[in-house]
Amino acid sequence: MAMTIRVFLILLLFLSSTHLSYSLYEDQVGLMDWHQQYIGKVKHALFHTQKSGRKRVLVSTEENVVASLDLRRGEIFWRHVLGTNDVVDGLDIALGKYVITLSSDGSILRAWNLPDGQMVWESFLQGSVASKSILYIPKNLKADKDDLILVFGKGCLHAVSSIDGEVLWKKDFVGESIEVNHIIQSTDEIYVAGFVGSSKFYVYGLNAKNGELLKNDHKALPCDTFGELLSVSGDKFVVLDKTRSKILTINIKNGEISYKQKPISDLIEDSSGQAVLLPSRLPELFALRINSHVLLIKVTNEGELVLVDQINNAAAVSDALSIPEGQHAFAFVQHEDSKIHLFVKDVNDWNGDLLKERVVIDHQRGNVDKIFINNYVRTDRSYGFRALMVMEDHSLLLVQQGEIVWSREDGLASVVDVTASELPVEKEGVSVAKVEQNLFEWLKGHVLKLKGTLMIASAEDVVAIQALRLRSSEKSKMTRDHNGFRKLLIVLTRAGKVFALHTGDGRVVWSILLHTLRKTEVCEHPIGLNIYQWQVPHHHALDENPSILVVGRCGPSLAAPSVLSFIDAYTGKELNSLSLAHTVAQVIPLPYTDSTEQRLHLIIDINRYAYLYPRTSEAIGILQREFSNVYWYSVDADNGVIRGHALKSNCIHKVVDEYCFDFRNLWSIVFPSESEKIIATVTRKSNEVVHTQAKVMTDHDVMYKYVSKNVLFVANAAPKASGEIGTATPEEASLVIYIIDTVTGRILHRMTHHGCQGPVHAVFSENWVVYHYFNLRAHRYEMSVVEVYDQSRADNKDVWKFVLGKHNLTSPISAYYRAEVVTKSQSYFFTHSVKAIEVTSTAKGITSKQLLIGTIGDQVLALDKRFLDPRRTLNPSQAEKEEGIIPLTDSLPIISQSYITHSLKVEGLRGIVTVPAKLESTSLVFAYGVDLFFTQIAPSRTYDSLTEDFSYALLLLTIVALVAAIFVTWVLSQRKDLQEKWR
Repeated sequence: MAMTIRVFLILLLFLSSTHLSYSLYEDQVGLMDWHQQYIGKVKHALFHTQKSGRKRVLVSTEENVVASLDLRRGEIFWRHVLGTNDVVDGLDIALGKYVITLSSDGSILRAWNLPDGQMVWESFLQGSVASKSILYIPKNLKADKDDLILVFGKGCLHAVSSIDGEVLWKKDFVGESIEVNHIIQSTDEIYVAGFVGSSKFYVYGLNAKNGELLKNDHKALPCDTFGELLSVSGDKFVVLDKTRSKILTINIKNGEISYKQKPISDLIEDSSGQAVLLPSRLPELFALRINSHVLLIKVTNEGELVLVDQINNAAAVSDALSIPEGQHAFAFVQHEDSKIHLFVKDVNDWNGDLLKERVVIDHQRGNVDKIFINNYVRTDRSYGFRALMVMEDHSLLLVQQGEIVWSREDGLASVVDVTASELPVEKEGVSVAKVEQNLFEWLKGHVLKLKGTLMIASAEDVVAIQALRLRSSEKSKMTRDHNGFRKLLIVLTRAGKVFALHTGDGRVVWSILLHTLRKTEVCEHPIGLNIYQWQVPHHHALDENPSILVVGRCGPSLAAPSVLSFIDAYTGKELNSLSLAHTVAQVIPLPYTDSTEQRLHLIIDINRYAYLYPRTSEAIGILQREFSNVYWYSVDADNGVIRGHALKSNCIHKVVDEYCFDFRNLWSIVFPSESEKIIATVTRKSNEVVHTQAKVMTDHDVMYKYVSKNVLFVANAAPKASGEIGTATPEEASLVIYIIDTVTGRILHRMTHHGCQGPVHAVFSENWVVYHYFNLRAHRYEMSVVEVYDQSRADNKDVWKFVLGKHNLTSPISAYYRAEVVTKSQSYFFTHSVKAIEVTSTAKGITSKQLLIGTIGDQVLALDKRFLDPRRTLNPSQAEKEEGIIPLTDSLPIISQSYITHSLKVEGLRGIVTVPAKLESTSLVFAYGVDLFFTQIAPSRTYDSLTEDFSYALLLLTIVALVAAIFVTWVLSQRKDLQEKWR
């Protein structure tokens, strides 16, 4: 009987432990993580719709992405994300099979294979001065010959072969100081047109075969010009004068330059607004925007201007599209509430409409920003048109026959800030969808799971297992779960749109385009800055919805007007919005809340005033009680100064504002500008939880962590070494790091790394900081760790003081008390360049930490903090081994199984955010860039829960079998005893 019980216990232990494996099986991918691919806001688009091959649209975006999209469904055929500084300047097709891109200010020309996106060739074009970049591929050459690619950039004109990318000839215009605006080609000649200064118009004629200068001519215009030169035909140009009140028409005929000018007031009565030439390419036409009107103006052969039409509320105008029978069609859109009117007209026949449609579009997408059109042949042999629309929120739509064929939320490629919000609590009476299964489905599901466990499942079985687990996991419900895995990720994009993403499957729960961050005449360049928790109701106020605060600005300058918006985190409804009378230089969330759980915030403007929000009498009362406990700091990286501040008194203005406060400088640290420049600063998260301040060492000694939320890490580099790697020699380079108390300005620690330089990426957690930099002497990247301990509390280790109650463990700690600080540090080599560093966060801070490192390969690596323990030695003692200290090595290990993104890439990775779950062992991780990625990780394994795919049915069967075995063996034992007694 004992042997039987032992066997079943071993079997039970084996079955339970198999589900605690750290590995990720193929059928588990997508259960706890999701990955979404985007391209960003489209700025160039080309349709490729030949009868042979797939119909596609080629695009380049503001996120420096070149992609090919399926024209039928909008899916990505192929995509290339270029570098952060590799901005795409031009896009075209050569030889009918190569996609040509010009980037990096006209210095890099690439050819991509049209079907699969493989790079065919790459050319680096040399130049000496910064200038406008132009890509021009003449269309009058035969397809079977070499298309000549003309590129102007860096002050030089290059002629490049489209077959192999070889530079055939080069013409340098640096000596002429001309700013080239257009390239035109005739049969054997190339004309380059541009300005010298703002009033001299030049035209150069070059031999197309060798680049030889054939002729040049120039003309002094009667006034200075404003904006870009716009070509309306091969020999006619238009440009606005400096005051934007006149239109200049420039005509090149027989090598001679002539011009005419006409006041805009002669074309339209109300010309008081700012006139802007739209960059649409229309033969013999151009579009001029004034206020909310778009004027379509025709340029005659004599250079006269004739107003063709005036379009009210026009949002965008497309380029002209050549269609058979010598026609040129173009499109424009008008807005009307939540609908748009799409018109396609023939340039030469303005009275009729080639197409007129009305399309219903979600008003949260904003206005149409750009439009690209393409034609196709209907079944009745007539011509139809499809329109690709780029919306104000950066989304992409394809419209055909008055319907939206597909849409892409590519605004999510430009996330600027993230916060998390809890879902509502599930209440009685709330309908929650449940999966009802019959006996057959139940058996089928367990058979599939068994096949997956035995690794005999086919590809179809794996898909079915994944779908079954997704249905049964209930991870997409819109209510909180017991473990805290289901949350809302509230993200703010550069377009000023806020999305709520469900952590279960990444779907968009709600989205809102903030009207305060929409482009208007008052706010021409709105940008979203940050997003903050505004109101977080606790358990006693569950009827209240949480809300968030969005801070924006009408331009990149700190002096630009700023706006605030308050949004309901559950519904996405904008509760309130404010256009501030002051600027926003810094937002400081205070650790205080009012009776409605609204968190107090201080907004600092550029005039050294602090404004309190919310603007209520209760908030004022709270702040006055905590007036002497409010401290903050500011970093002036340009001047190398860090200052500490505190509130002083109410502002002294002409108009009394009780919510405005003046502040005083408590301290300042001025770094020597000749030897140091601030390149990075980082501080602790305000909501980080520290489980314990004491750390027991291997010799049973106790050290106390120096834990303070008012600690700042600063990295300074030598001025010559503050640029890119390689700009300084090891002798010229140095990296100096500081750990500073921001209440007193005391420098707690200072260390110099000679021969090292940035960029520096760092993360601060508890009492330690980890930072990454480059070692020029070793030609390798390094990561260093610094741990800070409070030595002044060492007397707390006396047991008798603890017994007698004379210890000071619970006594208040003041930042003004000069603590005796001791540090431990160590440096290690690291293989990869780094884009971002974050650390896992858990609910109670008990679970061991992992560093989440965004590598240059756009993946996220999880590295155990134990590898960055400064106490690591070459030969650790037995006690140190028992504590878990790893033997010292010069390099940090890169374990392929530690990539939490698996084989996926988060292209254009910019940031990593961690959110604690209610389950202490688990941390939620969100990585964003051009792509989005979310997953759950357990740094110390799931020690406090069973995995989601744990087989409870198998456990129940095992228990039943064990009970049955016990009963059977008991009966057999009783029978055997009875037989022995009868003997």
